[in-house]
Amino acid sequence: MNIEYSHKEAFVFKKIAAAAAEIGVPAYIIGGFVRDKILGRPTKDADIVCVGDGIALAHAVAKRFQPEPTVAFFKHFGTAQIKIDDWEIEFVGARKESYRHESRNPEVEPGTIEDDQNRRDFTINAMAISLNQADYGTLIDPFNGLVDLSNKLIQTPLDPLTTFSDDPLRMMRAIRFASQLQFTIAPVTLQAIQDNAHRIKIITQERITDEFNKILLSKKPSVGLDLLYKTGLMKLIFPAMVDLAGAEYIDGHGHKDNFYHTLQVVDNIAPTTNDLWLRWAALLHDIGKPATKRFENGHGWTFHGHEVVGGRMVPKIFTKWRLSLHEPMRFVRKMVELHLRPISLTKENITDSAIRRLLFDAGEDIENLMLLCEADITSKNKQKVKRYLENFELVRQRLKEVEEKDKIRNWQPPITGELIMEVFGLPPSKPVGDLKTRIREAILDGIISNDYDAAYQYMLEQAASMGLEKRN
Repeated sequence: MNIEYSHKEAFVFKKIAAAAAEIGVPAYIIGGFVRDKILGRPTKDADIVCVGDGIALAHAVAKRFQPEPTVAFFKHFGTAQIKIDDWEIEFVGARKESYRHESRNPEVEPGTIEDDQNRRDFTINAMAISLNQADYGTLIDPFNGLVDLSNKLIQTPLDPLTTFSDDPLRMMRAIRFASQLQFTIAPVTLQAIQDNAHRIKIITQERITDEFNKILLSKKPSVGLDLLYKTGLMKLIFPAMVDLAGAEYIDGHGHKDNFYHTLQVVDNIAPTTNDLWLRWAALLHDIGKPATKRFENGHGWTFHGHEVVGGRMVPKIFTKWRLSLHEPMRFVRKMVELHLRPISLTKENITDSAIRRLLFDAGEDIENLMLLCEADITSKNKQKVKRYLENFELVRQRLKEVEEKDKIRNWQPPITGELIMEVFGLPPSKPVGDLKTRIREAILDGIISNDYDAAYQYMLEQAASMGLEKRN
C-alpha cells in the first residue's frame, strides 16, 4: 500500500533510515502514525521501533540534523524522544512482554518486530512500515489491521482475554478508539471487556482519567460513555453516573432516564465546544438528581434542588478523578449550580432584576452557561425544541440589553468594605459584610442606580437602620 507523506515526514524518515543502516539496526514506523496516515487523520508524532537499542538510534538520528535536536531519553524504559519543529518522534527497541496477574507492569525483554507487533493492543495499531533498504516503505500487517480499518472494526491481535487481563487500561483504550473513530468493537473483544472489567481496579486513577477525558473530547462522546456503561466499567470507575440510569414508574408517572439524557446533552454540546471543562459541566449537570428524586402525589417525580446538591458533589468528584481543584473545578461547579437559571428566564415578564442577577452570578461564563442550557434541550418533540431555542434567543437579547445598560457582568459594588470600615470606624466584622450585601442587593434589584453617589446615600440610610453612626 502506498502511503503519502508530507515533505517533512519523508525527509525525516529518510534520515532515520540512514541512521538505522549506519548503526546496523532494522527500524520501522509503527502504531498510531501508520493508522492515522491511512485514515487521513492529522498526526503530530511518530513511534519508531528498532530491533536493537532505541536510545542509540535516537542519538544517531539527532546527529543528522542541524541544529542538532536534544535527545530526551529514559534509560530505565529504553525509550528516547527528539523534537523536529512541532513533531515529536519516539524511539524504542522492539520487545516482548509478559505480565503477572496482580500488576500491569510487564516484564520486558528484547524481541523481534514480530514480538513487538504481538504485544500491541489492537490490530489497527499493530501495523508497521519498514525503513530498511531492502523493503523501504513496505507495510507489515500480520493481523490484517488494514482490513479492520476498512471495516471500522476494533479487535485485539491476540486472544482479547489475555490482552485485557495483561493490561486492563486497554479496555478503556478500545472504547476510546471506538468513540474517537466511530468504529465498532468486535463482539468477542467487547465480551472480553465485560469479562475483565473488574481488572480496571489495578489501574491508577490518573491513567483512567486520561482515557476518560479523551472519550469526553471525542466527536460523539456518547459512543464511549455508553460502552463504558454497558461493559460494566462505568459502575467501577464512576458509580455516580450509573446512579442516573433507569426510569422509575409510580401510578403511571415516570421520569426520563437521566443517564441517557446526560449522554445526549454531552453530544449536543460537543459540536459547539472543545473545552474539556464545559463538557465536564454537561456530564455533571444533573449528577445531583438521584439524591433529590422524590415522588409527590398528584404531581409526579421531582428533583428539587438537584443543581445545588450537584454543585456540592463537584469538588468530591474532581478530587477522586485527580482533576484540577482550582479554576476548572470552580467553573464546572458554577455551571452545574446555574444551569436551571436561564430556563426560568424564558417565562414572560421576567424583570431586569432577574437578568441582572444572572449576569452578576455567571460573569464572563454567561455564554458558556447559555450553550449548556441549549444543549440541555433533549426533547424528541421538534416543535418543543424549536420553541425552547427561540425562547433562549429572547433571553440572550435581554441579557445583551441589560448588560449594555447596567454594565453588571463581573461587576463589583461601588462601595467597598474598606470604605464602610473607614466611614463608620469599624473593624472587619459581620456588620460590614451585612451593609455591603444590602447595597449590592439594592443595586441588583434596581432599588438604586449603579453609581457611587446613590450607593453612598443608601449606605448611610441602611447604616442608620442598623444603629451604626458615621465617624466625624
